[in-house]
Amino acid sequence: QVQLVESGGGLVQAGGSLRLSCAASGRIFSIKSMGWYRQPPGKQLELVAAIFRGGSTNYADSAKGRFTITGDNAKNTMYLQMNSLKPEDTDVYYCNLALTNVGDYWGQGTQVTVSS
Repeated sequence: QVQLVESGGGLVQAGGSLRLSCAASGRIFSIKSMGWYRQPPGKQLELVAAIFRGGSTNYADSAKGRFTITGDNAKNTMYLQMNSLKPEDTDVYYCNLALTNVGDYWGQGTQVTVSS
């Protein structure tokens, strides 16, 4: 089994920063990617940022220039540094882990609330 533990969400004023963490443990053999997703009300799950084996990254347009995703391979942990936060960033953020030839795992979600 694989477990994902998220932390770092909270309440912050517009313009502030938060750092989300997602630690993976269990039977992890080959990580294809890790990423953060959100699901705005009435909308489908959408990618915020992802980091792939090898270190390449992908960001939603709304995250570019403000968010930075990094990974610590030794700890199987991923981080999302969120700067210049806006009220529209408010949502539950879900950690995703994609394992090669296995499938996807999801965290329980962490709430990010940005007040205006």
